[in-house]
Amino acid sequence: MAPPSPGVGSRRPARKRFGQHFLERPWIDKIIAAVAPQPGEVFLEIGPGRGQLTAPLARAGAIVHAVEIDRDLVAELTARALPRVHVHEGDFLEVPTETWFQGDTPYRVAANLPYNVSTPVLGRLLRLAREGCVANAVLMLQKEVADRLMAHPGSGDYGPLAIAMALQADVTRAFVLPPGAFRPPPKVHSAVVRIDFRPDRVAIDDLARFNAIVRHVFTQRRKMLGTTLQSLAKGEGADGRAWLAEAGIDGQRRAETLTLEEFARLAAAARRPA
Repeated sequence: MAPPSPGVGSRRPARKRFGQHFLERPWIDKIIAAVAPQPGEVFLEIGPGRGQLTAPLARAGAIVHAVEIDRDLVAELTARALPRVHVHEGDFLEVPTETWFQGDTPYRVAANLPYNVSTPVLGRLLRLAREGCVANAVLMLQKEVADRLMAHPGSGDYGPLAIAMALQADVTRAFVLPPGAFRPPPKVHSAVVRIDFRPDRVAIDDLARFNAIVRHVFTQRRKMLGTTLQSLAKGEGADGRAWLAEAGIDGQRRAETLTLEEFARLAAAARRPA
């Protein structure tokens, strides 16, 4: 990777409030190999930092739209004038899509995500995929978050994030990184995952209702479904036991045991009151 231009503060320490941890060179190479950028591809990079991934992506001939919240790092990256790189200042969770998305072909995504915002970023990527703005993503995440993305029913990591991903994407783990892969080293291990977005695995008539049901039952994941759903249904003048019966699900089961298909049936049975 080409070094930052002199005189642009390339040695400024990472800022804790932005969750910044900068990668060591050998691990950057491994991530780029996992991304495998091709000439002409268009990338959204979230939090480019010092351009550790940005520069190799550009050298491969890709076009990069980099969204960075740290104004000093925006100035550094802009000053480098990397070819085919467009730098946008702002919080990715708040920057309008039209700021960085141009055309009608979905972008690829590459990012070393700050751990403190990884879950909301993943939520926005899922929404962007539904809007046809992103096709796949190679992301650096806290290992625990990566485990939650790939969790299966019955495991302690299984929850709303795993269900949302199972509905809309295929997730694979590329490799795990130790804390020493970063400066400064975080207190946790990290993992690189690839997310390939696709059409929903099961039909969902009301996605908002589906998500609301999933979130509700996992707020009390150790309780039986008959109990957790009854509290929701009563507030709507309905009967949670009837929802379970229609979905063919035993009310003595717990949320963490349900498959994606069973959640889809439950959400369909728990239709919004007319």
